[in-house]
Amino acid sequence: MINLLFEKIKEYNTIIIHRHTRPDLDALGSQLGLSKTLKYNFPEKNIYVVGDLSSKYSFIGDMDTIDDSAYNDALAIIVDVAVANLVSDDRYKLAKEVFVIDHHKNPCDITENFVSDSTRVAAAELIANMLIEHKLSIPKDAATAFYGAIVTDGGRFMFGSNLAETLRVSSLLVSLGADYDYIYKNIYVEKLADKQMKSWFANQFKVTQNGVAYLKNPKEVFEKFPTEFGNISRGMLSVMSGIEEIIIWLNFTYDCERDLIIGEFRSREIPIVDVASAFGGGGHTLACGASFKNWDEVDKCIEAFDHLAKENK
Repeated sequence: MINLLFEKIKEYNTIIIHRHTRPDLDALGSQLGLSKTLKYNFPEKNIYVVGDLSSKYSFIGDMDTIDDSAYNDALAIIVDVAVANLVSDDRYKLAKEVFVIDHHKNPCDITENFVSDSTRVAAAELIANMLIEHKLSIPKDAATAFYGAIVTDGGRFMFGSNLAETLRVSSLLVSLGADYDYIYKNIYVEKLADKQMKSWFANQFKVTQNGVAYLKNPKEVFEKFPTEFGNISRGMLSVMSGIEEIIIWLNFTYDCERDLIIGEFRSREIPIVDVASAFGGGGHTLACGASFKNWDEVDKCIEAFDHLAKENK
């Protein structure tokens, strides 16, 4: 399937790259790294990136504004997501052909043209390695985007099932000119207000007797902290991590736009994706998520994780 994808990349004159909504840096880094690489190697082609853009990661690059007509006889490539209802900008359906590149364990419900490798810590690692193997030149700004994606999705090289391979790809990106200092300054330096917000959440989470920490963030939280959804949903996971007594940590945040409660789950070493799948979610072995209709479902999920923690003590 990878070889077929590269055949299609060479064949099409217009390529439009999508990813998931409310993007993290892996989604954006994969999307922009791929587009910059394709533009560098095929300057005669029309290469576009589309979707919503988080201000938190706007430093990595901008999106394009294109008309529907751009999709005529175009190839759409969707990265870092394989589930249709999470793709940002559903105009990919207008394209002549669609390919998906993802590193999650979820099955793809978008197309049969599916490139997947769940051993990769980030979609960017998978894509960068594909480009290297197919001998495409990766320019410095693309290498920077890929590197930032790998660093964040891999938790600064703490996560992943194949660290040696992750480090190999990352080292190649650095040798190609990835500006790691630029990445670190933009993602690890916080504003005072953000630090104070994080301090508030650090005093709100609860811990079960079996070492499962959790935050429950109702819609009123956004009245106290008028920030982007992701800054609380995924952003506040870190206040529960790196604590000796906590082996699994969960964050549940009400999403006003979708009228759902979004759960983000992490584990130090106990596989948790099966619990996420039982509640209709999925992801990686130690990092996954699910969505819930009400807080009663959330409580059942917390109980399931607490039971899992107890079994693995």
